[in-house]
Amino acid sequence: MSETVDPRFAPPVAQVGDVPTGEVALGSRWMRFWAAMIDGLISTALVWLIGMIPFFHFLVAPRDDLWSFGTWRPLNLAVVFGIFLIVQGWLLVTKGQTIGKMICKLRIVRTDGSAPEAWRLLGLRYGIGFVINMNAITMMIYVLLDPLLIFRASRQCLHDTIADTKVIAV
Repeated sequence: MSETVDPRFAPPVAQVGDVPTGEVALGSRWMRFWAAMIDGLISTALVWLIGMIPFFHFLVAPRDDLWSFGTWRPLNLAVVFGIFLIVQGWLLVTKGQTIGKMICKLRIVRTDGSAPEAWRLLGLRYGIGFVINMNAITMMIYVLLDPLLIFRASRQCLHDTIADTKVIAV
């Protein structure tokens, strides 16, 4: 004898549209390029504007001790990284995106698809690059090697590999 279930007492059925099913698409190399360009333009403009303030004039003023080849510039690093944290930090920690990545519809996630922790994003993914870029000699090696690694099948740059992250299309 077959019993029919009254629809009033049936378990609810819900469709969840924002949970990805299956594999998510990696961000394209070109979209990552444009996102980096947007972020770079924003950062450059802000550093230049802040450099116009007399106290921060060392950011844009050409002085021999700041711009000589191989000179370590920790004060510049602190100011520029502080500007970066103010502008991009909250978005990175809460959404896994910078302004450029939001515009280009990209997001940073861990390689397993989970949201990255703040220390992983700000310390490993961005912080190590800032420290390496303090010196012109190490900067030349890093800025060449970092983006060239995007041509691997995983599309991970060096900073992605260091932080165990990947960039996906949203």
